[in-house]
Amino acid sequence: MTERTIALVTGANKGIGHEIAAGLGALGWSVGVGARDARRREDAVERLRAAGVDAFGVPLDVTDDASVTVAARLVEERAGRLDVLVNNAAVAGDMPQEPTRTDPATVRAVVETNVIGVIRVTNAMLPLLRRSAAPRIVNMSSSVGSLARQSAPDAGRTAGPVAVAYAPSKTFLNAVTLQYARELSGTRILINAGCPGYVATDLNGFRGVRTPGQGAAIAIRLATLPDDGPTGGFFDDAGAVPW
Repeated sequence: MTERTIALVTGANKGIGHEIAAGLGALGWSVGVGARDARRREDAVERLRAAGVDAFGVPLDVTDDASVTVAARLVEERAGRLDVLVNNAAVAGDMPQEPTRTDPATVRAVVETNVIGVIRVTNAMLPLLRRSAAPRIVNMSSSVGSLARQSAPDAGRTAGPVAVAYAPSKTFLNAVTLQYARELSGTRILINAGCPGYVATDLNGFRGVRTPGQGAAIAIRLATLPDDGPTGGFFDDAGAVPW
């Protein structure tokens, strides 16, 4: 058992996830680096430890039941509880993704990671989160999942390109976040979705205009909400994002 705040970040070996782990670690937290690739995971842990972060590796493939079960057991054995879960792992799928030309298998694969993976990990970690005095769940979403922005006249500018797998997966994730918030209403658990903005990562071929550190800021803010903070919301750096 440890008195440090314990966090787990999925997809934390690179990009936004790695910066979220670094930011939470800078607060003095113990941070689990969830990643499926062993070499990249351990490299990320080494980098974080070199920066003074109390980081530990968590082998984790969010699409695999057995992997997620083992990850939950590892966190329990290490800390006995979990205070913060950041569901960051995501895939974009093969592009372009015009609805009339995209293989349904691409949609299925993206949803498996971006939505079902979040449900799988969240449910596995909930017993540990319930042991925390101030549990928080952050689902890393995107404004491209905003139906309001997708249906706006200037959607091409504000909602990204047409992407029948990726964009709806984030809409789906937002809806799932609301369902958890409704079920967990009245508990100490606060769950919110956060948009990092258009960050330069390998997910978009590094075309983004924001740094991973900037993208991580919203997750860190939602992970550190006070007890009277919001739940069931969708936020970016500027505030609430329209559904």
